[in-house]
Amino acid sequence: MKNDPVDVLIIGAGASGAAVAWSLADTKMHILCLDQGGWMNPAEYPSTGRDWEAKFYGEWSSSPNVRKRPEDYPINDDNSPIKVVNFNAVGGSTVMYTAHWPRLHPSDFKVKTLDGVADDWPIDYDALTPFFEENDRMMGVSGLSGDPLSPLSHPPMPQQPLGLSGPLIGQAMNKLGWHWWPSDTTVATMDYEGRARCINLGHCTPACAQGAKASTDITYWPHAIRAGVELKTHCRVREILTNEHGMASGVVYYDKDGVEQFQPAEVVIVACNGVGTPRLLLNSVSGKFPNGLANSSGLVGKNLMFHPYAQVYGFVKEPTDSNRAPPTCLWSKEFYDTDLSRGFVRGYGIQFGRGAGPVFEAVASEQKGILPWGKDHHRVFRKLNGHRLAVSAICEDLPEEHNRVTLDPVLKDGHGIPAPKIDYTISANSRKMMDHGLARGREILEAAGATDICINDPIPWGGWHLLGTARMGTDPARSVVNEWGRSHDVKNLFIVDGSIFVTSGGVNPTSTIQALALYIADQMKQRLANLFD
Repeated sequence: MKNDPVDVLIIGAGASGAAVAWSLADTKMHILCLDQGGWMNPAEYPSTGRDWEAKFYGEWSSSPNVRKRPEDYPINDDNSPIKVVNFNAVGGSTVMYTAHWPRLHPSDFKVKTLDGVADDWPIDYDALTPFFEENDRMMGVSGLSGDPLSPLSHPPMPQQPLGLSGPLIGQAMNKLGWHWWPSDTTVATMDYEGRARCINLGHCTPACAQGAKASTDITYWPHAIRAGVELKTHCRVREILTNEHGMASGVVYYDKDGVEQFQPAEVVIVACNGVGTPRLLLNSVSGKFPNGLANSSGLVGKNLMFHPYAQVYGFVKEPTDSNRAPPTCLWSKEFYDTDLSRGFVRGYGIQFGRGAGPVFEAVASEQKGILPWGKDHHRVFRKLNGHRLAVSAICEDLPEEHNRVTLDPVLKDGHGIPAPKIDYTISANSRKMMDHGLARGREILEAAGATDICINDPIPWGGWHLLGTARMGTDPARSVVNEWGRSHDVKNLFIVDGSIFVTSGGVNPTSTIQALALYIADQMKQRLANLFD
């Protein structure tokens, strides 16, 4: 079935798709977004009930391979020590993220120049600064301005309370003489533009029923829809088609009833994350593009970057925050930039966890062998529960072509579309970085008086950050899109998600992903007259 053509078609309604839709809305073009998920109902979120932790192991798992909702697609990540986690709905993975909100640093855009590895980005931090600021206002950021080791930000809300856990961590860092700062989050600390402040319903990850956590279904999308953007849900795009001139002509998708549809468009914008985007491009083959769309460089799907997380945690005598309040309360950039005396290039951010809920604590501690069965079970559990502190090193992943997303030859989703297959190994540089982070984390916990120290190396279900598989650059032989997100090969095809990252930095990427999407939208508006030249 063929639909009426639109001016702009956006594929994906998550972090980047929502931002670009909102920004382009003021052009008054006919903009349509298709998303394979639907609108979520906060009244059904796990945090409305006492069994929210149990649900996190099943239908609210962060892994699509565990959740298996109709909106999800399977991912073959058997050949990776880090498993892909995401969420498919209006709002995308912002529905389930932890709301941790750092920015890439200026140095992250000049890795080749500074350290002789990877590549420099074709843009710099300064080009994104106004879009970081705009995005912070739209998403609603809480934080404390002035961190001497982070880019300057101006959060519109005050920072999260340090709670019980924050001072324990801060005092340990002070003993060691290391940097720490209250972390920026997109969790409201006051009523903000229709969102209620955080009341600590539970851990932020399995969705926020209070609406205190900024997900794009409650931030960008209401504004975009009021401005005239059309959003169709439960529409899974199979492939992007091209015409005889090699331009994108629209997409083939399956609607909510499973009926195959064709949606023509003048411009196509892909916002499907660092796994979903290469999957779609590689599945969009034709006579002119036999190796997948926008893939003359052969780099679509290659250079996948995850951010390996090395985590060490222990238990203190003092009570901690457990599952109350945003899980990451402090950060440290002490080891962020290159110091070759450490034995590796680049560096990592440190994230401090407040604690864990009782079900998670019971399951994890039994698995680690520190919670016994039998007569000592309850005594040991009381010592562990509500006393956990965690230190996680989020390690910069450098781009390597053998880390990649391809199409699985056997596995398919519910519509028969080939599933993505992940091949990923942790590099020698990252391994040294992780070992360094684990050693420093142990020092921090020991300074805090922690015992029963355990490690997760890497955090296995830690593949939230899906980056680098359609990188930007000025050389068409070494990149997929140009410096403003336009495909080198297909002039009316744009990519706005984390796949365009050149390097990964050592921080969570969502803030930078959205700033890039707003930057690309702004570039598109400035260049409307010659968009296809």
